Amino acid sequence: MDINPVDAEAVRACYAGAAQAFMELSGRVPPQAWTRQALGEWDVRALTGHTSRALTTVEAYLGSPATGELVPGPVEYFLTVRGATSPDAIAQRGRETGEALGEDPAAAVREVVQRVTALVRNTPDDALVATPAGAMTLIDYLPTRTFELAVHTMDLARAVGLPPPASLTPALAASLELAGAIGSRLPSAGELLLLLTGRTGLPENLSVL
Repeated sequence: MDINPVDAEAVRACYAGAAQAFMELSGRVPPQAWTRQALGEWDVRALTGHTSRALTTVEAYLGSPATGELVPGPVEYFLTVRGATSPDAIAQRGRETGEALGEDPAAAVREVVQRVTALVRNTPDDALVATPAGAMTLIDYLPTRTFELAVHTMDLARAVGLPPPASLTPALAASLELAGAIGSRLPSAGELLLLLTGRTGLPENLSVL
């Protein structure tokens, strides 16, 4: 997929902003809150660990050989990996990654954010990334990681009762666009549209209209 420089700059800015927001929020988690229930089977520590994978996977996949036909973009990535990993495996991986954050999870997140965002800044747009869906360019893969950071930073904010940092705002907008593009390719596209327009499933008065 060809990305013009303006688009590439926006993609990078969204990812950097989302990473910054995640780092800021994790730094504000009260010490007693790391064991608080957060999302599904995860406590706050495990959710934070899972969210950090939106950074560490970029680093790991850039360091792995990427061959074969390119996945053309983030929508195709999500459609390919959708349902490919069992919920139990995802839950266990989150717990393990959370434990690996050590005694000071916020400091561990800060180190990861600083390390990976520096790597991304110094890596060309067309560098190849070996993802679970296949080879991608870095600039096409980053929106999938911005999406993960945006969604799970919101999850984390809800779990600890804090507002999401303002630096997350561009990533939220980009992630809503990506979610709409993914949803439009699913058999449930009509139902998703009804959901977003407040017809069903959402609290009263919550709608994009």
